[in-house]
Amino acid sequence: MSDVPLTSTPDVEPPAGLPDISVMDFWTGDRAARRTAFRQLRDTPGLPFYPERMLADSPIPPGPGYYALTRHDDIWHASRNAQLFCSSRGGVNIGDLNTELSEFFGSMISMDDPKHFRLRSIVSKGFTPKHIGALEGQIQRAATNLVDRMIAEHPDRRADFVEAFAGPFPLAIICSMMGIPETDTKQIFDWTNTILGVGDPEYGGTYEALLQTALEIFAYAQALGEDRRANPTDDITSALMHAELDGDRLTAQEFGSFFILLVVAGNETTRNAITHGLKALTDHPEQRDLWFADFDTHARTAVEEIVRWATPVIHFRRTVTADTELSGVQLHEGDKIVMFYESANRDERVYERPDEFDVTRAVNPTQVGFGAGGPHFCLGANLARREITVAFDEIRRRLPDLRATGEPDYLQSNFINGIKRLPCAW
Repeated sequence: MSDVPLTSTPDVEPPAGLPDISVMDFWTGDRAARRTAFRQLRDTPGLPFYPERMLADSPIPPGPGYYALTRHDDIWHASRNAQLFCSSRGGVNIGDLNTELSEFFGSMISMDDPKHFRLRSIVSKGFTPKHIGALEGQIQRAATNLVDRMIAEHPDRRADFVEAFAGPFPLAIICSMMGIPETDTKQIFDWTNTILGVGDPEYGGTYEALLQTALEIFAYAQALGEDRRANPTDDITSALMHAELDGDRLTAQEFGSFFILLVVAGNETTRNAITHGLKALTDHPEQRDLWFADFDTHARTAVEEIVRWATPVIHFRRTVTADTELSGVQLHEGDKIVMFYESANRDERVYERPDEFDVTRAVNPTQVGFGAGGPHFCLGANLARREITVAFDEIRRRLPDLRATGEPDYLQSNFINGIKRLPCAW
């Protein structure tokens, strides 16, 4: 049960006879019950309408409510029609932010074209196949070094998997690729926990802590970007600060907001996918044996299955820009829709045996853990796939019997499907 007080949309009640997915208790409660609830919503015609509930200390008053999208096809449709379901009007989280705050926290994920196209076109120059290929050695070294350290620091062969491997692994890669000194990685890690830990008392849990942390990350990023513009090196920060589109470059402010997006999204999502992956492979040893016996053959499908199974980002919101219809429901300009990726990735209409973990599952139909296509598809998806592949290949070769030994300690969040701690042994 969450002890974080909430305020609610006035005069809006959850749909009668359906589970109330707008309360925090739904997200901190039994996960099997959560899957059952989403199955019920997928099987209910139309789109249920829910009240908005916000943290009591939030400066954002609850809005008019939102329509919940839980079926794969509906989420795919909304994601592929960005002109009709936009990101810039109030942002991509349920509560409304003004444009300045929305872009400050969300960078390009809170923009629409042409601003989105301009910014994504510039920053994508730092994520070309050449740049990602150059990271291969860094990814492998990070995995090797962390396994070395796990073995050396845990002679009893027991550890917290998040602390020992899944947390520092993607963070080490992001810090290396951005040119962040190793001495600053602990600070970056703590910042990302606070940003995505809103609602979880362990990480501060308040909007005040969120705003203070965001300002600290922003100032750090601006200083880093300005330094690399004046003193370029071979890192991606330098590539981003010097990338041009028709003579246009990132401002230090734009880089600061993109940096928040990159270090938070790039660290937390991959960290949680790897952690959920270890738990899934522990719970389904026959799938672990199948994959590890012929790793390269099954690597692509196994990684996509881990992301489907984990769905690290639970939802994003869009705003309707013109009257339209979806699943038989008339939507009007200004209405909010919330796309629950976690539900879409278990949709029986799309996946056979969706509640079974299967490392050989075909990659089509596409899982929506990286988004459901469209202009906001995850820019770092290929980097995340490579990190997950290398992580489990290193585990397979060095710690082939590594397994979870207890239940995860889950993040209290309706936004990130996070695991704070997972005991493991080998």
